[in-house]
Amino acid sequence: MENEGNPHCPGDKHEEEERLEKEHFWKIINAFRYYRIYAHERVTRSEKQFQSLPAAHQKLLPNFLPHVKRLRQCIEHNYEILKAIINNCNHMFENKEYGVIDMEADLGQLKPASTFDMDKLKSTIKQFVRDWSDDGKAERDACYRPIIEEIVKHFPPDECNPADMNILVPGAGLGRLAWEIARLGYSCQGNEWSLYMLFCSHFVLNRCTGVNTMTLYPWIHQFSNNKRSADQIRPVHFPDVNSHSLPSHTNFSMTAGDFQEIYTEPNTWDCVATCFFIDTAHNVVDYIETIWKILKHGGIWINLGPLLYHFENMANEKSIELSYEDIRHCILQFGFKIENNLRTEEQKIDNEDHNILLFE
Repeated sequence: MENEGNPHCPGDKHEEEERLEKEHFWKIINAFRYYRIYAHERVTRSEKQFQSLPAAHQKLLPNFLPHVKRLRQCIEHNYEILKAIINNCNHMFENKEYGVIDMEADLGQLKPASTFDMDKLKSTIKQFVRDWSDDGKAERDACYRPIIEEIVKHFPPDECNPADMNILVPGAGLGRLAWEIARLGYSCQGNEWSLYMLFCSHFVLNRCTGVNTMTLYPWIHQFSNNKRSADQIRPVHFPDVNSHSLPSHTNFSMTAGDFQEIYTEPNTWDCVATCFFIDTAHNVVDYIETIWKILKHGGIWINLGPLLYHFENMANEKSIELSYEDIRHCILQFGFKIENNLRTEEQKIDNEDHNILLFE
């Protein structure tokens, strides 16, 4: 019988999902394309406010308008980098037909992006600082190094073949933690849902060559709490390492999509490493259950990060905000054994259990 559009037909459901996915894709592209207009409008607002001051007050601030001119130059530079990132997306999704992306096409027809989408884009630009610049080294050392050290401790390269250890990094962001794990020889896969992050990580990992060959101005959108005007236009260079320098035999990949939908096969991963991730859940118990399921017997879950629930204040979004106490209880109920960094020989774990290292 021919499908005439019954909303309960699997085919219609798949088509609707495809439509929504495509719509979301182009919404993110639109935010990248709208960046220049949005950023210049913000600078124009500051310029008009300054010009509304009494002439005597303007005279006391001779450096303000030259600074505004420099801000506009930085916006144009950022936009060129965003164009390169988006133009790279034409070949990013091999099995999708989104059409050719042209950052400059029909700019007169460009729809204004929402404040939410522009905040996401600005946040992603700042993420380059933490993940791929010298400026972010201290933060990476604080967040990523403890996770990497625990991986090496539990899977020592002199006692096992790192390439046989399958490590998953959900919420991989711009991919630096997963890349660092892969650089040590482990088989590592990063997973990310945000297209903002995926577009940018794909650019860094696949299109950037050399060290510090690219420049961004991540702070130009911050008009408050600046000690010096120069701080607002301070450049950040990236990547601080050659992202193509992984050994040729390295098994490293990034996947796009929802963590819970993609990772359903049980007993697959030797280690799940989560950094600033579990509070991105609508229901953190779902994440815990998925991690428990996909870990191999004796596998390790390493977690670091706060409980700043992303959906807490979003209208029409489900959000369960659990305390650490409740999460810890839930973790134990699933069967995890919690280790800490000062584990003694008397606290060795049965190999049939899953372990979790929680950095408290």
